[in-house]
Amino acid sequence: MTEPKVKNTSSIPIDGYSNVRITSVWTFLQSVDWSESWLIGLLAFHVICFAVTILCRKYYRLQICQFLVMVAMVYSAEYLNELAAMNWRFFSRFQYFDSKGMFISLVYSIPLLLNTVIIVALWVCRTFSTMVELKTVQLNKKAAREKQRKTQ
Repeated sequence: MTEPKVKNTSSIPIDGYSNVRITSVWTFLQSVDWSESWLIGLLAFHVICFAVTILCRKYYRLQICQFLVMVAMVYSAEYLNELAAMNWRFFSRFQYFDSKGMFISLVYSIPLLLNTVIIVALWVCRTFSTMVELKTVQLNKKAAREKQRKTQ
């Protein structure tokens, strides 16, 4: 019949840390040595950013500042990736910073962007609740005017 298709696995990179072929984002994240201190610090930074987002959800101006800072950090990720690729020996045991920026996108930019999406969702909820309050006030004023007109 037909011969089974042989997949050329020589083009799939092998991770130097765990000797696993990197075929997906999940296997890539599994191949990272998460015990490195700078990665633990990065994870702590993302947890703190998320906590600030949740704790400051009622402070609109603070959220605007946080949003702008996080967007600027995502914007600078390409430059940070180049800098880290040149100096990775100073802080890491392995070279994670590829020319396409997959690693920095996964562990740095995506969590920041998720935080900004949460902030935008909070803004949308606040806008909807303000619109509901405004419409309620308008209807109450209209009902009061109607009631006053009927009593006259």
